[in-house]
Amino acid sequence: MSAKSAVSLWQLFVIFLRLGCTSFGGPVAHLAYFRHEFVEKRRWYSEQHYAQTVALCQFLPGPASSQVGIAIGMERGGYCGALLSWLGFTLPSALLLLAFAYVFVGVGDSVGYHWIAALKLVAVAVVAQAVWSMAKSLCPDKLRVAIALLTAISLLLLSGVVVQLLLMLIAALIGWRFIRAQAVMAEQASAAAAKPTGVAPVLMFAVFAGLLVLLPALAADSDSSMLKLFDHFYRAGALVFGGGHVVLPLLQAELVPAWVNQDAFLAGYGMAQAVPGPLFTLATYLGAVTPLPAWQGAFVATLAIFLPAFLLLFAALPLWLQLSRQAGMRRAIAGINAAVVGILLAALYNPVFSSAVKHSYDMAGVVLAFVALAVWRWPPYLVVLLAALAGIARHYLHLFWGV
Repeated sequence: MSAKSAVSLWQLFVIFLRLGCTSFGGPVAHLAYFRHEFVEKRRWYSEQHYAQTVALCQFLPGPASSQVGIAIGMERGGYCGALLSWLGFTLPSALLLLAFAYVFVGVGDSVGYHWIAALKLVAVAVVAQAVWSMAKSLCPDKLRVAIALLTAISLLLLSGVVVQLLLMLIAALIGWRFIRAQAVMAEQASAAAAKPTGVAPVLMFAVFAGLLVLLPALAADSDSSMLKLFDHFYRAGALVFGGGHVVLPLLQAELVPAWVNQDAFLAGYGMAQAVPGPLFTLATYLGAVTPLPAWQGAFVATLAIFLPAFLLLFAALPLWLQLSRQAGMRRAIAGINAAVVGILLAALYNPVFSSAVKHSYDMAGVVLAFVALAVWRWPPYLVVLLAALAGIARHYLHLFWGV
């Protein structure tokens, strides 16, 4: 490995580690933080190429924001880059949830409540800025504006992962049929590391499918608690579309009460929403509170729930990048990109805005954060830090003066 590539891989890890420490607000907010970092700040991606990556990860089962991070790492540094980008983004929340499993305390209705509420307001501003910027670039004509708006309205009226996938397919057909070729920018794959290399993509998909079929049978015939736990979390990561919140019912059905009691499950879910990074790291906590040794259960659960995301992305991304070079596919992707704007617009309202803004002073906080990001050009990590401090200050004002 050359010095240049080593620095690049180290840079990837450090960038994603910082994102893992500061990306509060759930998957949609994570995508907005990624966009700021890699489209606006570093200009590693065009708006179109980033939206294509988001669109691919929306089609695949698993944690969409983590898969986007893995894809970015893969395009910049191959398989090692994918692993390091995921590790940097995931490590902070995984370690926090592992520590929480050891002490088993909740943030309650005190300092934690107020700073988490303040960070949710920053997430609203970050997502709003991303939606506005992406809309200007990805919806330059009336047709794509209409696709975005109709997608957003449809998702607000008919929520669900199946609806989302269907809308993206419809947008692809509209784009392929009606968007003019000269209106679509030709996007080339940004890294040779992500091009198809022999049978590697096919092999990755075969491993994914093989584990999905064989693990339940192996676990049923085995006395190994570790293998059984791996099977539970692998299936959760492989079969769920829509990200962290959607995986919760499946995890609850698989683990409660045989592996984890209901109170412990709910406590972990609450804590997972309070930390930055992917909600899938709830698996770290759940693995740690099973009958297995805490560190062992945490490692097995975390590896198992994220492994399908790696295998599917390694199989799909090279093909996706190759297809995106074809004129017809570029028109279809232009339609999908417009639908992605609509998906983010719908998510901006629910759950991002609706879960964060409860009072007029919450709205004031959103406006202030938006101005700081979009007008004053403050970096998101600084806005996150100031919001956390403001939330703590608000707690003490409420405690002593009832403000």
